[in-house]
Amino acid sequence: MRSKSQSENQSVQDTDHTLSRLASIGQMAAGIAHEVRNPLTAVKGFLQLMQKESPHAFLETASSELERAISTLQNLLEVAKPDLDDEPFVAVNLCSELEAILYLFQDQIYRVHIEKHFLNTDQMIYGKRNQLKKAFFNLLKNAFEAIPDRGTISIQHYRMGDSVYVTIQDTGIGIPEEKLSLLGTPFFSMKENGTGMGLAQVFSTIYQHGATIDVKSKEGKGTTFTIIFPVTLRLEDGVIDMQLQYISGQSLRDFILQNEDRIHETLSTQVKDLLQQVDSRFSKNVFETFQKMIHFLVEGRQHELVVLAKERGQIGAKTDIPLVVLLELIQTKRKVYWEILHQYFKQVDLDKENFFQLERKTNSLFDTYIMHYFSSYIEYKDELLRAQREIIDDLTVPIIPISSTMAVLPILGTVDTYRAKRIQERALTQISTLKTERIIIDLSGVAIMDTAVVGHLFRIVEGISLMGCKAVVTGIRPEIANTMINMGISLTGKIETKGTLQQAIEEFGLK
Repeated sequence: MRSKSQSENQSVQDTDHTLSRLASIGQMAAGIAHEVRNPLTAVKGFLQLMQKESPHAFLETASSELERAISTLQNLLEVAKPDLDDEPFVAVNLCSELEAILYLFQDQIYRVHIEKHFLNTDQMIYGKRNQLKKAFFNLLKNAFEAIPDRGTISIQHYRMGDSVYVTIQDTGIGIPEEKLSLLGTPFFSMKENGTGMGLAQVFSTIYQHGATIDVKSKEGKGTTFTIIFPVTLRLEDGVIDMQLQYISGQSLRDFILQNEDRIHETLSTQVKDLLQQVDSRFSKNVFETFQKMIHFLVEGRQHELVVLAKERGQIGAKTDIPLVVLLELIQTKRKVYWEILHQYFKQVDLDKENFFQLERKTNSLFDTYIMHYFSSYIEYKDELLRAQREIIDDLTVPIIPISSTMAVLPILGTVDTYRAKRIQERALTQISTLKTERIIIDLSGVAIMDTAVVGHLFRIVEGISLMGCKAVVTGIRPEIANTMINMGISLTGKIETKGTLQQAIEEFGLK
């Protein structure tokens, strides 16, 4: 039986071996990427000149594919040379970061159940916040993608001894045992169109932080990533010390007004990295909003705080700023405000009962602000989505008459359940209005169509038949045909099929 020290030594050796392997591959890949990227960039420039002089669809495709190749090489360079990133080390609360990242996957929770087991939630580590967020985003994205239908993702966070543990476990398809040692290597991926850059960034970032990563997986059962961070954070790194000036007998409001410049300076320092991701106009609003928030918080004016939250939520929704950045800005404001209260009440006697009342009141107001902020944010995004769908509906002509009794229904782009229902409503109405006897439904322009939509589409065909109209379907691609087979959809006796729209038109004498 192996002793604990032997196991630890083996673990260190394995980590050193992995680091050495990744470093060697990274150096070699970086050299190749650098040499290949330069001539590709030159080729891209010539393609752009040719496109201006003689536009052609083939040139557009070539330029697009070339851009994708250059982007892949750039990602490889970023992974292979992480020291080029000068992001500073700061205090990071991994629980808060994980909560914020999970919010970005709200569209997946209808099929994937999330289990969170967070202990020691106030524990901080010392690291590069943006790199860590990107690494955990990549891990969670892989976990969601590994679950083809329904499943569970379990996330744990806890401290044991001098280490902080984070585990991400999914019930996905798993990874073959012989492939586990290749994880983190650029260009190795289990995905059909993957580049392996996501996990390469994860491994690179984890090792930069003096942490280790362990992967266990079983095919058909799922995969577990365990990341272990050392607790090396200095106490002063998580503390805001504004050193505000207090005059005896001052009210909280007067105390804040007197120290307004220092508070502004502190907030600027705390959100400096975040504001690099937004434009200057939004940055100015951050400070103006905080001044209003402080005023409403001190006076307990909840209604005005709600109005401000809704206003700011809509403004945030109109920008391209990631939601996780907006959330972090609000949480930073909360942290600075609490430090203002700390600076004031350490000068003013406040008994335990009054402190707890203050805590409940302050946190309740902040939580109300956050709730209405994101309610307004989501409401605006939903309105924008509805408006876009209405524009698409208005621009889409479901049926094109090509004779007194025949018409074509071309279906283009991405088709989701909502759009399929709209096609159904308009198609059946127009067939009745035009008294169409034969309709050609062309699917060659469909970009994406999931299982549910394929089933719905062929129910529309049955509805067309009920109206006495003969349906002919053209442009069925292999992936749609495969879905139909898996769903047991049979077209025998219901509709005709032709390879292309042109074939169908020629067959019926409309050359």
